[in-house]
Amino acid sequence: MTLSNEVTIAKAEMLIRKPVEEVFEAFINPLITTKFWFTKSSGNLEEGKRIRWDWEMYGVSAELDVLKVEQNKRILIKFDDETTAEWIFTPRTEGTFVTITNTGFKGSPDEIVHQVIDSIGGYTIVLCGLKAYLEHNVILNLVADKFPDAIVN
Repeated sequence: MTLSNEVTIAKAEMLIRKPVEEVFEAFINPLITTKFWFTKSSGNLEEGKRIRWDWEMYGVSAELDVLKVEQNKRILIKFDDETTAEWIFTPRTEGTFVTITNTGFKGSPDEIVHQVIDSIGGYTIVLCGLKAYLEHNVILNLVADKFPDAIVN
């Protein structure tokens, strides 16, 4: 089995009915991001910084390098597993359209397909949590509730 580049790219998108400044800030400022995604961060996303994100309920973390931050437009990060994630923020009349693209998956074709599926699902949950929080001030606990049997804390 061979995979085309289209299959090895995970993409999740959603309209968030808030101004681009507010939506962008929600991803770079962990005081906000912890309301809908990870539980702890070593700092704001700033270009050139190395950051650690923790999901304390699962006892896992991720180390990443912030490669690019273009205010209210784009964020590009690289994880330790060499995958990259890019956020594109597109202002619209009704709010902000957020596109998250994850690339650089490695492994057998079956492993790559599994990683892409997990990534699409994960980033979709993140965008749904963001939407609920910013638009309705509701914390849905989607990430914690995704794998209730894996919770360690």
